Amino acid sequence: MKNNKITIIGAGLAGSLLSVYLAKKGFEVNIYERRPDMRKSNIVAGKSINLALSTRGIHALKEVGLYDDIKKIAIPMYGRMIHSLAGELSFQRYGKDDTEYINAVSRAELNILLMNLAEKNENVKFHFNDRCSGIDFHKPQTCLYNEVTKNTTIIKSDAVIATDGATSAVRMEMQKIPRFNFSQEYENYGYKELIIPAGESGNFQMEKNALHIWPRGSFMLIALPNLDGSYTCTLFMAYDISLGGENSFEFLDSREKVIDFFNKQFSDAVSLIPTIADDYFNNPTGTLMTVKCYPWIMEDKVALLGDAAHAIVPFFGQGMNAAFEDCTYLNECIESQEKTVPENGEYNWREIFGKYQTLRKINTDAIADLAQENFIEMRDLVSDKRFLLKKKIETDLFKKFPDTFIPKYTMVTFLRIPYSVALKRGRIQNEILDELTEGNILYENVDFAKGEKLIREKLDKLF
Repeated sequence: MKNNKITIIGAGLAGSLLSVYLAKKGFEVNIYERRPDMRKSNIVAGKSINLALSTRGIHALKEVGLYDDIKKIAIPMYGRMIHSLAGELSFQRYGKDDTEYINAVSRAELNILLMNLAEKNENVKFHFNDRCSGIDFHKPQTCLYNEVTKNTTIIKSDAVIATDGATSAVRMEMQKIPRFNFSQEYENYGYKELIIPAGESGNFQMEKNALHIWPRGSFMLIALPNLDGSYTCTLFMAYDISLGGENSFEFLDSREKVIDFFNKQFSDAVSLIPTIADDYFNNPTGTLMTVKCYPWIMEDKVALLGDAAHAIVPFFGQGMNAAFEDCTYLNECIESQEKTVPENGEYNWREIFGKYQTLRKINTDAIADLAQENFIEMRDLVSDKRFLLKKKIETDLFKKFPDTFIPKYTMVTFLRIPYSVALKRGRIQNEILDELTEGNILYENVDFAKGEKLIREKLDKLF
């Protein structure tokens, strides 16, 4: 097979998974990562935001035969456990039953396992401490600077795929090219990681199979379970006093203020986090941003994939799943050409990358918008009476019209409906729910006959 040497820039989740896809097709894959091998060095805590593995990511893992290994480090979460200001608990199921759930996974553990599994393929090789310092898109030729030896190496390959994250070095080189469209939008919110340790016997101190949320209007705390019985908690809050007042990172500048804030806002969580003030000041404040760009391909031989092409905020739990789905679609584009590839086995990367970009760009733009919308839902609406009524109506309409009125969360998380369709369809369905709950928060007053009429008028013809 000709032009079979592939360079991947970035050994994160997407790059490691993609290497397995490509190796199984016989490509020679070299992965270059600017950081040290995380399997041999201390992993810095404080900026992980645990991951929620769902259907799109699971599909990709199953395609390459890795899911059975990955699910051993995953914890099923069947719904949201809402913690009120008074410490009362209410459970909101994600799917129709226990067969529909998302999986809590440690980013570091998943990355390590993916790298180990990828290296089982003899045509996959990882190179660490190698930072991309330049790229010739035409050849394509990548310039790599080794952070340890201080040497620079030029690597020529048949195709380059950049999976080097939201601050991608390859994309930054693309931005120097005329007519490259790029937008980077930072949220006015940051995040801080905290830890609820396991109990004395290594037990979970809260419900294990749930994503815990403390919604407080303009800010929130969430917690995801870990295999060792602990929970990784993340506080999402405004940076500035001008936006969040006393509920902002700028205001919470002393141990006394931090402890008072948590006692007031998250009283049931405080007793579970013995090192709350230390964690708060020792862990960095992370940033949240959305990246959109176009084109994703350059000179028909270099392509962006995952966060390098479309970084999103984490509020729909789809960042990793969307990146894994990129791998699925790119693999399908390669397979579609295999049917017509000439006898010399030379792949047409222009055609492959072009088709991949067309299929994915519209959908990753959509999930970026969906993720921003879901932040408002998680922090503001999950305890709102009208919102809860709409969710109940949504469930009933889904049961009656399972192929037409599909909850947005179900479309995004438990199905592989294109994100762009889920966005459009979800907004129409929300309009229907708004009409059915206008001026009403009582279930017995809902006009379901009107709901059926609206579904026929607004959804049947479109979908």
